[in-house]
Amino acid sequence: MLDAPQDITDADFPAFIAANKVAVIDCWAPWCGPCKRIAPILEELAKEHAGKLAVGKLNTDENSATPMKFGVMSIPTLLFFKDGRLVNQVVGAVPKPELVRKLEPLLA
Repeated sequence: MLDAPQDITDADFPAFIAANKVAVIDCWAPWCGPCKRIAPILEELAKEHAGKLAVGKLNTDENSATPMKFGVMSIPTLLFFKDGRLVNQVVGAVPKPELVRKLEPLLA
């Protein structure tokens, strides 16, 4: 059971998505200020929804194939997956209530 964001790479991205019914992938970079602001929110969501939601952190400086595949142009970009399919995405550091609104239908 994942209760904290997990670092993932392009290589293990497919397995991470396949292993988790609902997953949020945080496309981020260490130098990105908004990425640092959204990280604690993602940690809270991972804890609050442990067992129902997996949060993966994909460093775009070290992993470019996955962001390119999904058309990520800005960071942070959050990619929402359910049953292995991309179902939504959010660009930018958005408030927690907005992320919760995006997640609720996926976790129901």
